[in-house]
Amino acid sequence: MSAILGTVTPFCSCSSIPLFIGFTNAGLPIGVTFSFLISSPLVDLASVILLASIFNWKIAIAYVIVGLVLAVIGGTIISKLKLEKYIETFVYNNKMIEVEQEELTTRDRVNYSKDQVVEIIKKVWLYILIGVGIGAAIHNWVPESVISTVLGEDKWYSVLLATVVGVPMYADIFGTLPIAEALVTKGVGIGTALAFMMAVTALSLPSMILLKKVVKTKLLFIFVGIVTLGILIIGYSFNTFGYLLM
Repeated sequence: MSAILGTVTPFCSCSSIPLFIGFTNAGLPIGVTFSFLISSPLVDLASVILLASIFNWKIAIAYVIVGLVLAVIGGTIISKLKLEKYIETFVYNNKMIEVEQEELTTRDRVNYSKDQVVEIIKKVWLYILIGVGIGAAIHNWVPESVISTVLGEDKWYSVLLATVVGVPMYADIFGTLPIAEALVTKGVGIGTALAFMMAVTALSLPSMILLKKVVKTKLLFIFVGIVTLGILIIGYSFNTFGYLLM
């Protein structure tokens, strides 16, 4: 349920961390909160529509499924390892206050929804433009031979390299989709492109720096290791069997 909740919330990796703190402070098990932390930036319903328009619905649905599976397995492993002691103490000590619930009319809810739409557009439009710009640069200026030499489907290290390259970057999934489309057009395997997308959205360096303020080093490395291993398995699997979805 936590993984599914992450898919319907439009949060990037950095904005998911305050929710992670709130969930943990409210008493949710850390396995549940980490499951949300994985799925929230990785899978977004709006991005699934864009993914389907760029590739097809089979790939989009498969991406959602593997993203959910990774979130569930990752959260389950962290839960089984009993790593609560590696959460910083301030997370558990935040004071919760009770506030009176405000009664909202239908008009209030509609206006709130409109405000949220505008807020989301403000957050993502720059990343989309940057992604489109990088994708256009790859498509028009980087020779196909160069891309194929480095990240071609026949290269065993392509998924690993795409994952490593994606980690230092920061963008939401909307910004990475145009780049993935340009890479696939140049002959890069679908699994390699998806691994790049997942690394950027789930393991971006800024979000890991924020997460380090919340969890201790051992738990951070376990989280990164689980997600990285999951991305590599997903990437190589798509490269091997992705033709069935094309």
